[in-house]
Amino acid sequence: MREKIFTRQEFLGLSFDPIDIDCARRAVVSRAGGESFHYVVTPNVDHIVGLDRSPNPQLLAAYEGAALCLCDSRILARLAALADIRLPVVPGSDLTRDLLGYALPRGRIAVIGGDPLMHAALEQIYPRFEWLFHAPPMGLRSNADARRTVGDFVVSSKADVILFAVGAPQSELLCAEIAARGGARGVALCIGASLEFLTGAKRRAPNWMQRASLEWLFRLLSEPRRLWRRYLVEGPRIIAIWQRWRTARASRDLSGSTPSAGG
Repeated sequence: MREKIFTRQEFLGLSFDPIDIDCARRAVVSRAGGESFHYVVTPNVDHIVGLDRSPNPQLLAAYEGAALCLCDSRILARLAALADIRLPVVPGSDLTRDLLGYALPRGRIAVIGGDPLMHAALEQIYPRFEWLFHAPPMGLRSNADARRTVGDFVVSSKADVILFAVGAPQSELLCAEIAARGGARGVALCIGASLEFLTGAKRRAPNWMQRASLEWLFRLLSEPRRLWRRYLVEGPRIIAIWQRWRTARASRDLSGSTPSAGG
C-alpha cells in the first residue's frame, strides 16, 4: 500500500509528489532501513507518451502504487508551470548519484540489470556497500518465469536498496509485482541509465544542457540510431497530450467536478 506522506499533484494522468531532491533523498534513506518494501518511480516525457500511446491499467497502477512518484523531466516541469503547477525536477540520475555518493552511509544494495563490467565498476567506485547483482534476460515483460526469478532474487537479497536498471516500463511493472507478492524489504528505485552514467559507460549531458532542457538532444546525438524515434517521433507528442489534458482540466473546472488521478 502507498504510504501517504505528501499531497500529490495530478498532472498528465499521473499523481506526482511535488518535492525537491533533498526531501526525496531523505525519504529514500528513511525507507532503506525498513522491513517493508517500497519503490520509487521517476516519470519523464517518454513515460507519459508511452502511457498515452498504449493505455495500460496495470502500468498506471504501478506508477500510482509507488511510494514516491518524482518528476524526472525539466520539459514536464515547464509544461506544468504553464498550467500554474509547481512540479520540482528530481532527476533519477541525480538522486542515484547522491544516494551512492554520500546519503547512504553503508548497507546492502541489489542491482537488477547491467553487465559484469558495470557490476565490477560499482564495487570499485562504491566499496562501502555490499553489492548483489542479477542480470535478467531480455524480454522481461513477456517472460513470467524471468520476472518471478527477479522477484525471488529481490526477496532473498534482503537488500536495503534495490536499483532497477532494466528500463521502463519493465522496472515499474516488476516493482509493482514484487510489492504485491510480499516478502521483500527495503526501497527500490527505477533508475534507467543512471548506473551507466555513474560508471562512465555513457556520458551525461553537460550541466548547461540539462538546465536548458536539452539533455534529450545530447542523448540523441550520442545514440542517434537507438534514440531517434524516441526523441524525434514519439517525444513531440507530449505537446498534444498536454493540450488535451489542459482542455479536459478546464472543462472539469467549469463543471465543478474533481479530477481523477488517471484523468
